Amino acid sequence: MDIKPSRLFGDKNERGRRHVTNMVCSFWLRGRCNRNPCRFLHQELPQNTHYQISNQFRKNCWQRNPDSDLKSASSLTSLDRSSGSTTPKHSSASNQSHRNNRERTLYSDHKGEWDSTNLRCSSSPTSAGSSSGTGITQKVIGERVCKYWLHGNCVEADKCQYLHSWFKGHGVFKLAELNGHIKAISGIVLPSGSEKLYTASRDGYLRVWDCHTGQCDGVVNLGGEIGSLISAGPWVFAGIKDVVKAWNIESCANLSLDGPVGQIYAMVVDHDLLFAGAQNGTIYAWKANKETNAFEPATTLGGHNGAVVSLTVGGGRQYSSSMDNTIRVWDLNTLQCIHTLKEHASVVMSLGCWGPYLISCSLDQTIKVWFATEDSNLEVTYTHNEEHGVLALFGMFDSEGKPILLCSCNDNFVRLYELPSFTERARIFAKEEVRVIQIGPGGLFFIGDGTGQVDVWKWQAEPTSLAS
Repeated sequence: MDIKPSRLFGDKNERGRRHVTNMVCSFWLRGRCNRNPCRFLHQELPQNTHYQISNQFRKNCWQRNPDSDLKSASSLTSLDRSSGSTTPKHSSASNQSHRNNRERTLYSDHKGEWDSTNLRCSSSPTSAGSSSGTGITQKVIGERVCKYWLHGNCVEADKCQYLHSWFKGHGVFKLAELNGHIKAISGIVLPSGSEKLYTASRDGYLRVWDCHTGQCDGVVNLGGEIGSLISAGPWVFAGIKDVVKAWNIESCANLSLDGPVGQIYAMVVDHDLLFAGAQNGTIYAWKANKETNAFEPATTLGGHNGAVVSLTVGGGRQYSSSMDNTIRVWDLNTLQCIHTLKEHASVVMSLGCWGPYLISCSLDQTIKVWFATEDSNLEVTYTHNEEHGVLALFGMFDSEGKPILLCSCNDNFVRLYELPSFTERARIFAKEEVRVIQIGPGGLFFIGDGTGQVDVWKWQAEPTSLAS
């Protein structure tokens, strides 16, 4: 039989005739052309050859500031502020007078309260194409990260209508990426006095990272999906289905705390009590025994009708949130529920304490600020609305003493807000949803996304924790 030679090996003149010399292949521009040869150009026109591909990620190494003191575990898991912290500045007044009678006034230097009028004025959205005055200029369409840039093949460079960056704003920069997990991150901790960072994932593995090199030093297979991870002093706690695993990084003690039913989604430590919120809606408590270096079952706290997804402590109270859309307030002296808050319309995903205020976020696309009334009840003093469900929040002070709230939404963004005005300071973009945010020493903070990647970010000047 006759075999026809491939056109690829045709003569030079024949190949040249197949090209339309003044048109660039649109499929080639997007990296999807499979024609060989193609009758359109697979190169830029001479006058357009100045395109540049954005820089790739930084090297996987980061340094820890040896002079920074780590805070206690309770301060790392809440937004508590002490009397020695810098007081946030009072934002400018607004002429908007129609407010809900239940709302109180914003935190000011004089009254120490939450002025919701100023919050409304300061948190007004920035229109597209304008500058917010905080260094954020919206010059892209849709504020999305370019999917071709993600794969390293976008040729539009500065002309691309999408972002070629993981960050928008000012004040922070991405220091490193920690890769190794293959499922969503469920916990990040940096134990007090340790040179190691611990990360947990739904892939069932606990990874240990060197703080100086950013390299993974060890991997522990816990045999099941990890729902949460915290640390307290030398102890590291990992919650998995029906059990809490505990390690003492100083004595190398290894414990299994049985009793919970279902996955453990949240944990918190207050003094010598460890609390773990389980899938069945119950909070389990263990008391530390210093003589035996162990934890003994103390009590159980019941009341939620859905899985407990967040726990925090502050002001002698413990706060728990659940998939039943409620927040329960527990007296830490009596371990009794004293209030049930029902203002959210969907799952309350995360909680934090800031002085006399409780801050909560929910899939109902709101962040609520709660304040105690004269009769010790909690009521909403301000509601900040988002366009997407809010998944996690954490707080810290910046170098100027301004409190900053980091909150992640299910649009894959992490927003940095100045408190109490909720003015957007910056925005971080992730590959998938971010459900874990943690802070470290020397201006470091960490975010873990749904792909299993942990990003290390750093403030350009060293901030402090809101709990310090």
